[in-house]
Amino acid sequence: MSELQGKVAIVTGAAQGIGRAIALALSGAGANVVVSDLNDQKGEAVVAEIRGQGGKAVFVRTDVSSEESTREMAERAVQEFGRIDILVNCAAIISTIQLKPFVEISKAEWDKIIGVNLTGTFLASKAVVPHMQKNNWGRIINFASATVFTGRPLYLHYVSSKAGIIGMTRGIAKEVGDYNITVNAIAPGLTITEVDRGTISPERNKIMINSRCIKKEQVPSDIVGAVMFFASDASSFITGQTMVVDGGHVFL
Repeated sequence: MSELQGKVAIVTGAAQGIGRAIALALSGAGANVVVSDLNDQKGEAVVAEIRGQGGKAVFVRTDVSSEESTREMAERAVQEFGRIDILVNCAAIISTIQLKPFVEISKAEWDKIIGVNLTGTFLASKAVVPHMQKNNWGRIINFASATVFTGRPLYLHYVSSKAGIIGMTRGIAKEVGDYNITVNAIAPGLTITEVDRGTISPERNKIMINSRCIKKEQVPSDIVGAVMFFASDASSFITGQTMVVDGGHVFL
């Protein structure tokens, strides 16, 4: 992955969990990383971790549901590193979601999940594409979810937000291909991170493990390879696609 040397990558939701693993991996491959998140303390800790390993990184506090905030995120990336090459849209509300029948989901709760998970992906992409167009090169990697294909119950706002990302990925890909910008999505299965999730019991995790072809607990490092592939020239003729990374639970 030496071809990522000197590339500039923004990772939203990079302060913890999957986003943190991606930020560290991109840095390890030579990219300069913008750690984008709302959590200042954890975000700065990831930056310190990257710098401690000899990489270059900066933390930018970002509310992806705000157009102004995402615009400032992109502008800060250019100020710090001179360009934007890669955007990984990982920011999402998931750990705090409470399972409930869809008829009990309030409009306010619906709007909050859609506003971060789906609209946030739109706004971050909108903010970086003009900078990628100037360089005639770019990689946008969105995060959907394998739940889109299984239709997990009691989770409609989350599932719907991630289904929208798959459609958005295809739509944006059609518009930016002439600028050598690819747009792809990754749909992970249930991934266990350091972030507590009340919706995931040990029993459910065990059921998920047993439902996979590869019977092990999925962790963030299992997703990193797909991100690195989509970030590199190895995937330069692939766009508008969604790759399920779940150990063989979902087959498309």
